[in-house]
Amino acid sequence: MQAVVVHGKDDLRVEEIREPVCGPGEVLVAMEWGGICGSDIAYWRHGASGTAVLRDPLVLGHEVAGRIAAIGTEAASELARQGIGIGAPVTVHPATLVGHHQVPAETAHRSNLWPEVRYLGSAAFAPHEQGGFSRYRAVRPGQLRVVPDGVSLKQAALAEPFGVALHALARAGDVTGRTVLVNGCGPIGALAVAAAKAGGAAHVVASDLSAAALGIARRMGADATVNPADGGVLPADVDVAIEASGAPRALGGVIAAVRRGGVLVQVGNLPAGEVNAALGNIVTREIDYRGSYRFVDEISAALELMAGGVDVSPLMTHEVSLKDALAGFEIAADRTSGSSKVMIRLG
Repeated sequence: MQAVVVHGKDDLRVEEIREPVCGPGEVLVAMEWGGICGSDIAYWRHGASGTAVLRDPLVLGHEVAGRIAAIGTEAASELARQGIGIGAPVTVHPATLVGHHQVPAETAHRSNLWPEVRYLGSAAFAPHEQGGFSRYRAVRPGQLRVVPDGVSLKQAALAEPFGVALHALARAGDVTGRTVLVNGCGPIGALAVAAAKAGGAAHVVASDLSAAALGIARRMGADATVNPADGGVLPADVDVAIEASGAPRALGGVIAAVRRGGVLVQVGNLPAGEVNAALGNIVTREIDYRGSYRFVDEISAALELMAGGVDVSPLMTHEVSLKDALAGFEIAADRTSGSSKVMIRLG
């Protein structure tokens, strides 16, 4: 079968690999759609994503959806109890918790903070956890999330990044009736806009240096947009800010936009190592600065919101076939392309 495999820095190939065998405790998914993530691009461009360094060839992709093609004998009873059978439309929770660890009781329910997590398409551990940009992928039954009626498999592939955005909003607390600033309107930022509106925010302002990204943010529900590159000024005294750009230079302005006693959630990945950022207002304005990492099970909530009418289609700006995946990566990495989420037809 064909798969999108990164072999090293600037070495991405669509090549034939061995088709997976569905083990007794596994479910085989015939993949139909995948979304290209920033971490996928990082492995291709740099041979690493954050602290995860590529050591061996890696099938990329953790934003995927497809249909059940085969069910292992040990997994059959579990799926039968849930009424799930061959052909069921599913997306995949990418995380698998491994190892035996003692964790504080207050974080035991936060599975995203487990010390060892194998994630689809990740080089964090050896051997690497192969991803889902392939015709088939065998997964654990517990990773499956059934796609509800009214949600296409193409949309369902975005449940994973939508889950990331929903987790960031959850870290902010109840946003009902609040003013929310979302800084950085790439896919996660744009989905954070949708998450804030779905969460009952009264007024959502989106900020980005790209006019195309701001246009998508408006279609995702932003009440107002700001482009600092064109002289736009961030709003004052917002209740909550979601920082999704990961740009240290932006932090000072975002912090200054948060009201005294407000909340700032950092979901954009900051560069590894030391960074220069103006943080003084965190102290003088007594701002809660909170990190947000992946998600627990907000991928399920994402599917429910899509089924309830939240439209993620503005995010999907481009699509390519599996054989043209490299071209899709080039579009996704090109800031002048106007792309947001580039989708790969895996089926």
